[in-house]
Amino acid sequence: MLWTQSKKVVVVIVGAFLNALAINFFLIPANVYSSGFTGVAQLLSKVLSEQTPLNISMGFLLLALNIPVAILGWLKVGKSFTIYSFLSVAMSSLFLELIPIKQVSADILLNAVFGGVIVAVGVGITLKWGASTGGVDIIAMVLSRMKDKPIGTYLFILNGFIIVSAGFLFGWEKALYTIVSLYASTKVVDTIHTSHAKLTAMVITKKADELKAAIHSQLVRGITMIPAKGAFSNEPRDIMMIVITRYELFDLERIIKEIDPNAFTNIIQTTGIFGFFRRD
Repeated sequence: MLWTQSKKVVVVIVGAFLNALAINFFLIPANVYSSGFTGVAQLLSKVLSEQTPLNISMGFLLLALNIPVAILGWLKVGKSFTIYSFLSVAMSSLFLELIPIKQVSADILLNAVFGGVIVAVGVGITLKWGASTGGVDIIAMVLSRMKDKPIGTYLFILNGFIIVSAGFLFGWEKALYTIVSLYASTKVVDTIHTSHAKLTAMVITKKADELKAAIHSQLVRGITMIPAKGAFSNEPRDIMMIVITRYELFDLERIIKEIDPNAFTNIIQTTGIFGFFRRD
């Protein structure tokens, strides 16, 4: 358990470093913007430095924007998820201050693509290990736990605000290249982890009762139990069907490995659901 947590911390720190590296080496020099709260912090920092006497660093703004969201996550989602997510934000803010802003290439397209890809690698490995990069991810988790609201709409509005603001303030060419960067990020995150907000896990196991108790102790999802029998062995088994969010995939995998390493699990991308999928 301690070894797993240590590896998780290392992954979160590496993801934060990649995020800061991409921003300071590619996106900021090209005036191309990232997605989510990172993009908002980047945009605010530039506007304040150019339009007002204030010169507030992006790292500080990113940390400040995430503090109220982290409090919300602590109260509504859970301590573990929020701690690792805020660690990611804090390390990103630190690396943004430590890594110098340096232009690697004068080609804006290369900056947009490579910046988006490197950011996505950092985000993707962080998600894969059961944490997040804060901001919108925590809001997504809160909405999923409370009202099962789709996060896609909120993410689209926030990123749309970043793109339109960048276009009005710094030229529409920058906004178009920001779209290129966001597209590259989405594709890479999809490859490393998944862009689907919800997933369906089909778990075939002989230890259904133990698994059910362990899952219910850590997740708030309902489980449907289906009796089954092995076609070759004719031994009785149970199929457990559970719909989860992408943020809970790491925890579910860890629970299954601890309780029943011999269980067979099939993860299916879920494009939509009807009704609540949380456990009341």
